[in-house]
Amino acid sequence: MKIIVSGKNMEVTNALRDIVEKKMEKLDKYFHKDVEAHVTMNVEKNRQIIEVTIPFEGGIIRAEEANGDMYTSIDKVIDVLERQIRKHKTRLQKRNRSGGTIRFENIIPLEENENEEPKIVRTKRFAIKPMDAEEAVLQMELLGHNFFVFRNAITDDVNVVYKRKDGNYGLIEPEI
Repeated sequence: MKIIVSGKNMEVTNALRDIVEKKMEKLDKYFHKDVEAHVTMNVEKNRQIIEVTIPFEGGIIRAEEANGDMYTSIDKVIDVLERQIRKHKTRLQKRNRSGGTIRFENIIPLEENENEEPKIVRTKRFAIKPMDAEEAVLQMELLGHNFFVFRNAITDDVNVVYKRKDGNYGLIEPEI
């Protein structure tokens, strides 16, 4: 696996780069050599944040951890990634029948809830009225949700606004 390490609001030292590469080697057994892992380290006030994105044929695995110590964040994000890979092994196998870039023979399945796959347990239907993104954010806040689906009054497309971890908002506009 090729590891691309970058920093936001900080300089990535050789020591940090080495520890990230060493820890990410634990995940090498799950992926083929041509997979790229994008690691972004960020410092916001007293929070040390690490974000790892691993795009592969048929999907993306992503984890983010924040802590007061970057080394602790690194350890935690690796654990989260391994858990995600094990948890979604069956789903990934079904989606990626062509062999792809994940090596399933190295994934040990989770023992807990082994036969319970997540399923859709509720369906909602609602009328979508045209509005702008600011009004959608207001509606989302009034409902107390962390996302809101709406029809954009300007483009007439279905969009989604969502609340980000940093307290700001994001807007998803589909490309057709």
